[in-house]
Amino acid sequence: MDDLPEGAILQRDKRTYGLVPRMPAGILTPEILERIAAVARKYEVPVVKITSGQRIALVGIEPDRVRAAWDEIGMEIGPAIELCVHYVQACPGIDWCRFGVGDSIGLGLRLENLFVGRKTPAKAKIGVSGCPFNCAESYVRDIGAFAKKNRWTVIFGGNSGKKPRIGDVVAADLPEDETVGLVTRCLDHYIANAEEKERTARFVERTGIEAFRKAVLG
Repeated sequence: MDDLPEGAILQRDKRTYGLVPRMPAGILTPEILERIAAVARKYEVPVVKITSGQRIALVGIEPDRVRAAWDEIGMEIGPAIELCVHYVQACPGIDWCRFGVGDSIGLGLRLENLFVGRKTPAKAKIGVSGCPFNCAESYVRDIGAFAKKNRWTVIFGGNSGKKPRIGDVVAADLPEDETVGLVTRCLDHYIANAEEKERTARFVERTGIEAFRKAVLG
């Protein structure tokens, strides 16, 4: 259909569509949940699915209902298939988890606001964990960070796909502002030097982690 809105994702049946609203760092409100539930009921959405990126996907929407459903959800698009930064995943962190030693939600929201939607050579995902348990899967995200004694370790080049890779530590023991700066340089260097559709894992395998560290750390 020519009038389908941006963000409508064609499903495997080649007929119905999925919608993925943007949910920064996986944070929701009762109002958002109520709105999604109301849309799911009104438009008879057959599947409402929590995604690996801490978002809620509404799947299997009939083509003639997509635009109205999206309008009534009233939220920004959560990138899902575009070549860009898709999301920032974050654990509950120091405010809520008894193991937390860093503000993963605070850092995650900073990175979300800075980078989600930014064009990249291939899709990219960020994980921010509030302790070394890495519940936000920081070691298998394109860029990751985890806290240790309220300081941050930055990881690059992780992947959990069909050719998985544990990311490399770029630098450790960083305060939050320096962490944001280093993540920015990592992403900038990757964007400037990666080949088309080359994920960070394959990029760092091709160029070498030592050369990458030298480029982003100076």
